[in-house]
Amino acid sequence: MTTQFNNAIGPQVRGVAAKSSRLIPVLAIGVLLGGLSAATQYFAHTFQYHASLGGHIGLIYPPWMILEWLLKWGEHYPHQFTHAGSVGMMVTAAGLLILLAIKTMSARTVKPNPYLHGSARWAGRKDIEAAGLMPRPSSLFEKLRGKEKRAPAGVYVGAWMDKQGRQHYLRHNGPEHILCYAPTRSGKGVGLIVPTLLSWPESTVITDLKGELWALTAGWRQKHAHNKVLRFEPAASSGSVHWNPLEEIRLGTEHEVGDVQNLATLIVDPDGRGLESHWQKSAQALLVGVILHALYKASGTHPKPSLSDIDALFADPERDITELWMEMHQVSHDSGSNHRIISATARDMMDRPDEEAGSVLSTVKSYLSLYRDPVIRENIGDSHFHIRDLMQHAHPVSLYIVTRPTDKARLRPLLRILLNMIVRLLADRMEFEKGRAKAHYRHRLLMMLDEFPSLGKLEILQESLAYLAGYGIKCYLICQDINQLRSRTGYGPDETVTSNCHIQTAFPPNRVETAEHLSKLTGQTTITKEQVTQGGKHSSRTTQEIQRSLLTVDECLRMPGPVKAVKDGQDVIEEAGDMIVYVAGFPAIYGRQPLYFQDRIFQARAEIPAPSQSDRLN
Repeated sequence: MTTQFNNAIGPQVRGVAAKSSRLIPVLAIGVLLGGLSAATQYFAHTFQYHASLGGHIGLIYPPWMILEWLLKWGEHYPHQFTHAGSVGMMVTAAGLLILLAIKTMSARTVKPNPYLHGSARWAGRKDIEAAGLMPRPSSLFEKLRGKEKRAPAGVYVGAWMDKQGRQHYLRHNGPEHILCYAPTRSGKGVGLIVPTLLSWPESTVITDLKGELWALTAGWRQKHAHNKVLRFEPAASSGSVHWNPLEEIRLGTEHEVGDVQNLATLIVDPDGRGLESHWQKSAQALLVGVILHALYKASGTHPKPSLSDIDALFADPERDITELWMEMHQVSHDSGSNHRIISATARDMMDRPDEEAGSVLSTVKSYLSLYRDPVIRENIGDSHFHIRDLMQHAHPVSLYIVTRPTDKARLRPLLRILLNMIVRLLADRMEFEKGRAKAHYRHRLLMMLDEFPSLGKLEILQESLAYLAGYGIKCYLICQDINQLRSRTGYGPDETVTSNCHIQTAFPPNRVETAEHLSKLTGQTTITKEQVTQGGKHSSRTTQEIQRSLLTVDECLRMPGPVKAVKDGQDVIEEAGDMIVYVAGFPAIYGRQPLYFQDRIFQARAEIPAPSQSDRLN
């Protein structure tokens, strides 16, 4: 007895065996219908297709007519029906013999298994529609009812070319996060970021190097998406909204100590490497006490103290630093009583030896030196908006965080504070109603973070990716390559960013490590290798299943990039390059890079001039 194995592996296990088992019964039914049809046609031919037989179309009768005629005229024409039955039986017997031969040959033939070494393949239209990146075509019933499916909404993750050469945009509107690998000057801005910002109607936070995205998208977002557009450029002497991190401290609540401790940790750990030394830990504890002291001392006044004011407390030339410790220890806080943490911080500094206290103090001053810049001091002296406005304001809010390349490194600590507070304050609570999570926000928030590993390791961002979607926050993270993401100054080899991103997109990489990662994501496939052997007058032909990557590392490195031309001293993209889109649970998509300036709608939106002044909410 031959044992039948189910060789369908992985996702192919569903439905494959069922399809093959239906073939023989279907052919058997066809053979029986063929026998009936032969008997019917022979009987009709005997009577020269007489009109009295009825039920015919031309000279063709339905196969079952022989049975109807047998009931009506069986007693009158027994010989004719016997001859017709013999013809039908012979045709049926011949068909069954052929079917038996096919079944026997099929059982003896060893068929190649297309899934033996892997079942990876490139996605087709149905796969893309199932992944939610393209709308399914409307059925006739939906069209008749006037319920045709609308064009997809959401962020742009790429484009796809069908067999007719037509380009289809790939968009994702779900709550899941997106990670993009895009080397410098690969076209990620014109292909993904700008189209998304020229179509996303809700709130967004954008890291904007050099202010290009503000110039191209802020005009449309303000005039047609009805967003309040905010340009936060800390190193600009004019045109920037103000934002004071200390105004986000929830003073007088159960959160005040946690808020201040998180802020102090970010100040003394500007690269996200953790509090590694005794001096950093001591400086963090000192900052917590001094910030709380300054906030309570200025309680009820406006504006609240800023980080520049905190630095001034440590570097006040008018008094000795020990006077600050005495003030913190003796002045009443918090409804007339000494705040325990403030008093303990002052006592701790007074008990330290002079040399150790001086070292702790100098450590704190070194981390606060950024805020001595008069331009930065002006821009963080008060707040024109609050973080909760991003999702709770009456209108959607677009916050552009603009930094010049020359200021990027020194402004990193301040930008880390802003992004950290956005995550912590907007994802702090969740409400439920009737057994389901209830939206407690007015607007969804898209965090479009370009080259986010360059900001250092934001532990809160990595940890919160697993649950941010439940709070209405969608992250669109962009890095140069896998090395930048997993570097020592980034998120390390054990990063969890990739595992928490539902979609990963990639432009042609420059690094082998990135190409290896992309090749593994596409998976392994099985191909059939045919070999012909010549031996004298005879030749033999053999086939063999072998394994290969759907996209090898070499092929990945040689993916066609955008075609550029130099105009006015700058390289301009003239023709789009290829890209790959990976959606968890679906075949990889070999796509095409979209270009906003080749779309007349996007081009018209980008031409809307950006506002000369940033909006203010407070």
